[in-house]
Amino acid sequence: MSRYPELKDKVVIVTGGGSGMGRDACMALAAEGARVVLGNRNRADGDAVAAAILAAGGSAVFHPTDVSRPADCAALVQHALDTFGRLDGAFNNAGLQREFHDIHETPDADISDVIDINLKGMMYMMKYEAAAMLKSGGGAIVNNSSIFGLKAMPQLAYYVAAKHGVIGATRAAALDYAQKGIRVNAVCPGPIKTASYDRVTGGDDHMYDGGVPMHRIGQPREVSSAVLWLLSGQSSYVTGGLIPVDGGMGAA
Repeated sequence: MSRYPELKDKVVIVTGGGSGMGRDACMALAAEGARVVLGNRNRADGDAVAAAILAAGGSAVFHPTDVSRPADCAALVQHALDTFGRLDGAFNNAGLQREFHDIHETPDADISDVIDINLKGMMYMMKYEAAAMLKSGGGAIVNNSSIFGLKAMPQLAYYVAAKHGVIGATRAAALDYAQKGIRVNAVCPGPIKTASYDRVTGGDDHMYDGGVPMHRIGQPREVSSAVLWLLSGQSSYVTGGLIPVDGGMGAA
């Protein structure tokens, strides 16, 4: 039985959908009957997720997308419109993290890349998504921030800055569209078991245990559950909201 029957046939964009939290969200949305429009920089990963959805009887299309490029963001939204004729929802998930460094030792390229993708890319996507949703009669946008969008972490100033920016932009956009039928919210994951997490931690699933009250790593599906709720009509009175999916880190 579907948990979110109102998502059936809704057209939903997911950026960074080729792996990790994005991949899980794509699969979960498709299982609910949504029509998934998947954006991802890595073509092979994006094609593989779209193929898996189609093989399971779902609906999905893939469009190569680098969210740091405004033209790519516009093209992804246009691909949704050209394919399905409308846009109802979006999970702006694309992001990355690099090495841990004090700010004076952080490479310029790390600062630039993370701000370009995690923050500017999310804002470009919201810009084009909101324009399409206004024409479609409304919708819901969910941005992927981080628990480090709510609190600081040493040696990650560049990443903390980007994720705090995601929260600020989410709240401001929620006010822009509160009376225009578009809800804008954010999820704030803690440590989640993904390939990206493994690259940063060297595969140590217990690296953050001491700072997580639940004393375990999270799973992508635990983030997807929050995302689907925010995209569904079951959260119809929620906008400008931030949902920590962090095992209690934000409360510690």
